[in-house]
Amino acid sequence: MSTLLLEGGAEFGGRMSEPDLRAIELAGGFDSPICIIPTAAAADNNHKRAGDNGIRWFQSLGAKNVFAVDVIDSASANDSSLAASIRASRLIYFLGGFPRHLAETLANSICWRAALDAFNEGAVIAGSSAGAMVLCEHYYDPYENKLLRGLNLIPNACVLPHHNNFGKAWAKQLEQQLPEVILIGIDERTGMISAMNGAWQVHGAGKITLYHDGKMDSYTRGESFSL
Repeated sequence: MSTLLLEGGAEFGGRMSEPDLRAIELAGGFDSPICIIPTAAAADNNHKRAGDNGIRWFQSLGAKNVFAVDVIDSASANDSSLAASIRASRLIYFLGGFPRHLAETLANSICWRAALDAFNEGAVIAGSSAGAMVLCEHYYDPYENKLLRGLNLIPNACVLPHHNNFGKAWAKQLEQQLPEVILIGIDERTGMISAMNGAWQVHGAGKITLYHDGKMDSYTRGESFSL
């Protein structure tokens, strides 16, 4: 079964252990290959540090086979050797950073196709903050105040990361711009994991907040919901 994990941000501050441990379990356990993709951090040349932080974090949880794949621009996103590493992974984790750089680098690339191939064969795709945003049909780029098309792994959706911090401030504007779309507010310390029946379950200490049809519904640890 293919699985998605969306997280609200602040991913490697020691507060995402609950959803990340569940993702490792769904990926096959601590020996399964885990690929960290730091593309979103490459826009300000921070991808090496971010990738290393991701490796250390998953190792601290007990994972034994964690590595970063430096997909940082369109050339590397179309590197067949990098794509092969992604294709062989069982948990593919997209870090936070600059969402537009991430989405535009991955779009129509062989590395994104490799991630989809792995996903279609049962791998977990995970994203935190910008990494979660671009997996949806729509994403908001706060750096340019633009609403853009994402990679559309989750149709009719738009993620508001860091919802308990600053993401909730985007809700009113995006509700007006995307009246038919479900807005997904994800708190820091919190993730949502897809299930076989189409539902999602909350993992972590915060909340998931859905904005739709002029309503707002919130869900906490252990609760399930549908988009």
